[in-house]
Amino acid sequence: MLMRTDPFRDFDRLAQQLLGTQAKPAAMPLTAFRDGGDFVVRFDLPGIDPESIDLDIERNVLTVRAQRPGHTPDGAELVADERTLGTFTRQVFLGDTLDTDRITASYEHGVLTVHIPVSEKAKPRKIQIEGADTRHAIAA
Repeated sequence: MLMRTDPFRDFDRLAQQLLGTQAKPAAMPLTAFRDGGDFVVRFDLPGIDPESIDLDIERNVLTVRAQRPGHTPDGAELVADERTLGTFTRQVFLGDTLDTDRITASYEHGVLTVHIPVSEKAKPRKIQIEGADTRHAIAA
């Protein structure tokens, strides 16, 4: 379903181990799972205007872009600033078993949910085996 190949992630982990640095939290954390005939990916995007979200698919790469602007009033004295602002991009590499022509997406309560149907050819099915005396159904 989801291809977990990210060549830069392994390099980042190695650099963090060697340098003893803490990993910066992902600006767009996700959860991915299969639910019946759909593959579902949820992206946490709190404080994002839905109009700023851009969702693209090219080949088997799903790209999400979103923007969170700063909201500090003019003349205010900034005491702490831990929120990540700016434009965020996240790519998810999808397997060939998904039907990328029928993707749907929704945004609610700061979570972008993307549903990608599993293609019919990837779903399990029974195959009838015919013989001289008997017929058996075997799972494919």
